Amino acid sequence: MAKAVKKAVPQNLGTGRRKTSVARVRLVPGEGKIVVNKLPLEEYFGSDIYQLVATQSFNLVGANTKYDVAVNVYGGGLSGQAGAINHGIARALCEADEYYRAELKKAGFLTRDSRMKERKKYGLKKARKASQFSKR
Repeated sequence: MAKAVKKAVPQNLGTGRRKTSVARVRLVPGEGKIVVNKLPLEEYFGSDIYQLVATQSFNLVGANTKYDVAVNVYGGGLSGQAGAINHGIARALCEADEYYRAELKKAGFLTRDSRMKERKKYGLKKARKASQFSKR
């Protein structure tokens, strides 16, 4: 009795990070569907700005109709998650085709944005905000 053998679908993986968000991106040949945490991109990010940030690297190289994207993202807020998705997609695109690397590198999408929130200092209300000085 012959067993059904699944064909291995070529997929490219990329991990993106921004602030405290981490995005695990899987690129599969397809027609351009993007799924974030089992929801369509438009449903996960209500704002168009976050959708634009998340797909910047896709639109730059013009590969938005070549691949389907499945993303698992956690941590941080929507802004950090959108940046992490963009970073992960850029890394996965480089793995898929080395031709994209120069363009993505020039745009700065392959560099992890290392800016983090500054820690709160004692005696202050926030990282730098102090209570108003009173002379008397």
